[in-house]
Amino acid sequence: MNDEPAAIEAPIAYLAQHITRAAHLVYPPTSGRPLVRPEQEYRTMRILDCRECVPRPTLATAGFELVTAPTAVTDLYDDDAVRTHYYPEIVALLKSCLGARAVVVFDHNQRSATRAAAGQRGVRAPVAAAHVDYTPSSGPRRAQEILETAGLAALSGHRLALVNVWRPIVGPVQDVPLALCDAQSTTRADFVETDIHHFGEDDLEQPRHSGQIYSLRHNPAHRWYYVSDMQPGEVLLLQNWNSADPDHRGYMPHTGFHHPAAPADCVPRESIEARTLVVYP
Repeated sequence: MNDEPAAIEAPIAYLAQHITRAAHLVYPPTSGRPLVRPEQEYRTMRILDCRECVPRPTLATAGFELVTAPTAVTDLYDDDAVRTHYYPEIVALLKSCLGARAVVVFDHNQRSATRAAAGQRGVRAPVAAAHVDYTPSSGPRRAQEILETAGLAALSGHRLALVNVWRPIVGPVQDVPLALCDAQSTTRADFVETDIHHFGEDDLEQPRHSGQIYSLRHNPAHRWYYVSDMQPGEVLLLQNWNSADPDHRGYMPHTGFHHPAAPADCVPRESIEARTLVVYP
């Protein structure tokens, strides 16, 4: 970056250094069972405000990008409205921003500590754990599954990317913003393969589905960013896997974190994240 933007110092939740293989168990909020996650350690890191970056980070240069993108959907907790109206907005947005040939939105989640504590079905609390959603084995496998389900298997030879679109539901986001680690500041040794098992409401013993993510070990060279006072008319694009970047630079770690200067009376963070497969020309 040419100009040094404003920065804060805050703790980032990393995987404990001694762990070489890890696992997550994710239970539905209504089950009463807590998430089971690997041991973590918090390291205080410098986090830059990317609003002030010149030039700003992009999906191509850092693995994430801030985009202005208002939505016409008035209730982002209405799953039917999200699938019927919000998904097409995301498809149009990524085709425009990334020049994609095709975009498949295959999943979404909503996060709110207040609503999760009240037991609202499907809503989870924000998570503090530096991670990437896929690995070199789970990324290609998931991408192929998505293409086949969407009837687009013929596009499997194209450059593919798994990109999340993260949006505040209310704003400004002040208490638990998203921290984003510049993928170019990581090394292969920072990433630890982590099995993740998701359980459904109807069976808490056998996972509904399982996958693999990357957990992140601490490295003082990591460059962290966030977006100050993010609003619902903005989104962050987060790259979790890219078939053109087979090494660690194709994976962008991210996590929620507690902002040390958040006002005591700020509105608790609420967010929606759409998961997509992007097919490039």
